Amino acid sequence: MKMGEGSEKTYALTCREGAKRVDSFLAQSLKNLSRSRVQGLIRDGMVSVDGRVETKTAHALPSGARVVVMLPPPAPSHIEAEKIALDVRYEDEHLLVINKPPGMVVHPGAGQRKGTLAAALLHHCRGQLSGIGGVERPGIVHRLDKDTSGLLIAAKTDAAHGRLSADLKARRIHRHYLAIVRGTPPQGEGTIDAPIGRHPAHRTAMAVVGSGRRAVTHYAVREVLEDASLLGVTLETGRTHQIRVHMSHIGHPVLGDPVYGLGRLPRGSRKKSKSNQKSLIERQALHAHRLAFRHPIDGGERELMAEPPADFLKLLESLRA
Repeated sequence: MKMGEGSEKTYALTCREGAKRVDSFLAQSLKNLSRSRVQGLIRDGMVSVDGRVETKTAHALPSGARVVVMLPPPAPSHIEAEKIALDVRYEDEHLLVINKPPGMVVHPGAGQRKGTLAAALLHHCRGQLSGIGGVERPGIVHRLDKDTSGLLIAAKTDAAHGRLSADLKARRIHRHYLAIVRGTPPQGEGTIDAPIGRHPAHRTAMAVVGSGRRAVTHYAVREVLEDASLLGVTLETGRTHQIRVHMSHIGHPVLGDPVYGLGRLPRGSRKKSKSNQKSLIERQALHAHRLAFRHPIDGGERELMAEPPADFLKLLESLRA
């Protein structure tokens, strides 16, 4: 039950079954809030159980416990809206799907505050974006690396964002990529199931490590090229740099990847000079080309596709030649 008419919202709920974690109970009961958002509210003292403030996310609720959540109004975004052209592939009053170009950062970070997708979305949507992602990630449901191109979803409302986040976690949002990798995997298709965490020596990079979170990537060879292959790749999980780390882990790094693939192109793409060789692609050859999801409000299925940008196609044609 929701109470209060001001900018602050209060939810009062009763746990009908005991021994359930308070964060899990609230995330399941309040569909517009992600579990991470719920955990943040608990740590901030915004949740009480039977009249006492609860600050432990793993607290086990007894049967019949009354849980009250105070949801503060979203903090104003520190991002300045910027008029940046967007390739919008789908849009309604609840969400939009963008075909992100390579080189665009999704949200501000230490190295870049201007020219981000978040700033472009704030201008395009006139500020009407979900606040669930926080002040630095308005509307962002999932992200792509700066130099990975392709489709991603942004939410305009908290209700849409919460349901999309739940579907992403439940693997009901299907993300399909195209990747050009070095060499050819020995089998035509395969699954990489290897945990990913922070690199033990390079803290800005990721790696396959035993202490990491489970990560699953499915791939299939679409075309054998000169010393390279075009792969179709599907994500089952969504870890940072997952495809790039996994393909490098099995010895077939994504071409042009400066972190996990040494950034070198194979013999078949070499031209008369190093400058010509480098000009084929300045980034990892990775593109999110198909996105399928259930609309969070009307429940209808949506499927969108976006062809790779010119640099990806140029590299592909060179390797075919």
